[in-house]
Amino acid sequence: MMPRSELSDVTALTRRLVAFDTINPPGRETEAMRYCAGLLESIGFDCHLISHGEGRSSLVAQRGPEGGLVFSGHLDTVPLGRAPWTHPPHEGRIEGDQLYGRGSSDMKGGIAAFLVAAARNASKTGTGVILTAGEETGCDGARWLAEAGRLPKTGALVVGESTDNQPLAGHKGALWLKLTAKGRTAHGATPELGVNAIATLSPTLARLCAYQPETFHPQMGRATCNLGTIRAGINVNSVPDLCELTVDLRSVEGISHAELTAEIAARCDAGIGIETLLDLASVWTDPENPWFAAAARSARGITGRQDSLSCATYFTDASILKPALGDPPVMILGPGGMDQPHGTDEYVRLSRLAEAVEIYAALIASAG
Repeated sequence: MMPRSELSDVTALTRRLVAFDTINPPGRETEAMRYCAGLLESIGFDCHLISHGEGRSSLVAQRGPEGGLVFSGHLDTVPLGRAPWTHPPHEGRIEGDQLYGRGSSDMKGGIAAFLVAAARNASKTGTGVILTAGEETGCDGARWLAEAGRLPKTGALVVGESTDNQPLAGHKGALWLKLTAKGRTAHGATPELGVNAIATLSPTLARLCAYQPETFHPQMGRATCNLGTIRAGINVNSVPDLCELTVDLRSVEGISHAELTAEIAARCDAGIGIETLLDLASVWTDPENPWFAAAARSARGITGRQDSLSCATYFTDASILKPALGDPPVMILGPGGMDQPHGTDEYVRLSRLAEAVEIYAALIASAG
């Protein structure tokens, strides 16, 4: 079976994927998923589109027996933001070594690279591809696939997120909490008749402003805490009866999310409610794992770079996929720049795209 022509040029394929408007919300990934399924079927993959609702779907594709190397990526992108773009966000305009567009780095360039690499190794069986919807809003598509039991057996997982083609062994986890203090409303001219929810939350807020987790991992770094938003009141001349604070905790190996939640709760006054908004575990593979070590040597041999970074601060679908796939070793490696995701005038370097194809092709070729 001859591969479709789109699979011969990683730059052209990245531009084609960028042209799909998959901004999430609302997502609308299905059209792009069908396009990728057509490409994969042309090179011998058995493809299954899994619907998550109108316009939303993920894709699971396998060529040959399960249990080998699997590539993963998400097709949804974040909104454009309020700042004006100087390059059309869905045109894939090229200037010099840079291809501009929303999702070019995060992470349609990575997806294009591993699809082209799979086409280059069209006779190699035992390769899988998982493309997800809804990653940007909390790995929704990966969770839906895991809950539906639609994932293949896996020997190793490569997540094509933005790493400048550095082989990363993991990423921090994300635990988002919402703290709520309740009061009683009254006229702002008679505050003694009400209970001010801002004042109720203030002692807790002061403690959390001084809090950072103590857990440190020698390669992943330190667990962190950030106070993200605070909302209270409906107008200036009323006593607010509700105050909400959101907390962004990033975890590393060595501390569980239950322990982090307990540390937050210990700093909250009685009556403060705690709700979990997002719970995505950290991901870590021992860099001395035989598959990971060999794959990292291969990648560095192609790039010629000996990078010291080993952990991403952002989360990926691997939080859901790694345990759902049977805990395979995971490498996070993709052509996008680590400073590009979610930014205005996002771009990916053409040289990194070409480099990623070589890396992915080498990993496919060497897979058992």
